[in-house]
Amino acid sequence: MKRPAIVAPVRTPVGSFGGSLRPLPAEELAAHVVRELVRRSGVDAARIDDVVFAQSYANSEAPCIGRWVALHAGLPIDVAGMQLDRRCGGGLQAVATAAMMVQTGAADAVVAGGVESMSNIEHYTTAVRWGNRAGNVALYDRLDRGRERSQPEWRFGPVSGMVETAENLAEQYGVSREEADEFAVRSHRRADEAWREGRFTGEVVPVEVPQRRGDPVVVTEDEGIRPDSTAEKLGALRPIREGGTVTAGNASQQNDAAAACLVVAEDMLDVLGLEPAGWLRGWTAAGCDPTTMGIGPVPATARLFERTGVGFDDLDLIEVNEAFACQVLAVLRAWERPMDEVLPRLNVNGSGISLGHPIGATGVRILTTALHELRRRGGHYALETMCVGGGQGMAALLEAP
Repeated sequence: MKRPAIVAPVRTPVGSFGGSLRPLPAEELAAHVVRELVRRSGVDAARIDDVVFAQSYANSEAPCIGRWVALHAGLPIDVAGMQLDRRCGGGLQAVATAAMMVQTGAADAVVAGGVESMSNIEHYTTAVRWGNRAGNVALYDRLDRGRERSQPEWRFGPVSGMVETAENLAEQYGVSREEADEFAVRSHRRADEAWREGRFTGEVVPVEVPQRRGDPVVVTEDEGIRPDSTAEKLGALRPIREGGTVTAGNASQQNDAAAACLVVAEDMLDVLGLEPAGWLRGWTAAGCDPTTMGIGPVPATARLFERTGVGFDDLDLIEVNEAFACQVLAVLRAWERPMDEVLPRLNVNGSGISLGHPIGATGVRILTTALHELRRRGGHYALETMCVGGGQGMAALLEAP
């Protein structure tokens, strides 16, 4: 089969919950990166076959967001589009799906991306279409409801949300609150250093946000980084669950962002005049118990290594999305690799705790950052992993050109 090349990966800044990007709905963020992707790559938009976009909190304001965005970004009418959801792994799945399309010859060039505007996720009800005979009507917060309904209760019992799954891992793998806070501080420091050293400049697309009054505001940097974080400050925060490990300071944020890339068949690169930023060498998805969903990277990585013949010793970079600090630490312990061997390669520019976790966009955001960092370092392989609500994990092997 043809090798799938990744071309011109880009992302918006990651906006904080209710922050500077709040006025822009998901379809605006997604269309913005697609326009910039076309501009930066220089691809003839008429040669794009499809647009595959992930969104985990979709609604009917922009249904089938891949098609909606293709039209909104000004692509030719005959460019198709679709939407998919694998929760936190959706963005990476969009790239994997696009890769399968070009590998099999179903397409030559596909836009793959992900988007989430968590600031604009709505409340909803299931009780009014046919009328409510008596009593009150409940409005569900789609954000919280999605976390509570991530698995069938009859089989796994009630799960209050993702925090509970993280606490289960902290207990199972003996991760302390102090360790989790120290890891969170590390994430913020690495993200802050990356911005100060200009490492994100080439991958981030500034976003112009209209204001009710006055000139638009141009958002150029990620908003959730707290460079003044210390273990002492984080240690003063109250745990979300009584006696627990997870706090607002050592968990991923809720965010707004979009990211996208072109996935192109190797034999079409010269034809289309495109340069690869990297290759998708392989990818896997694996299930795990929904009550310990954060351990998903472990079985997914094992499956990936088995199929590609690559191992930890071959990796220049390792990405484990930071849903929770204790969850990442549990994954590292389950991998049974020496910490002094893994940590220098792990999340070198920060991750979900510092940069944020815009659910559907995160997988492409990580891919974008990893490929830019591989090039900067002159490295060869990067491992990208995701834990996924509902009890899944994803892993992908990215290769430098």
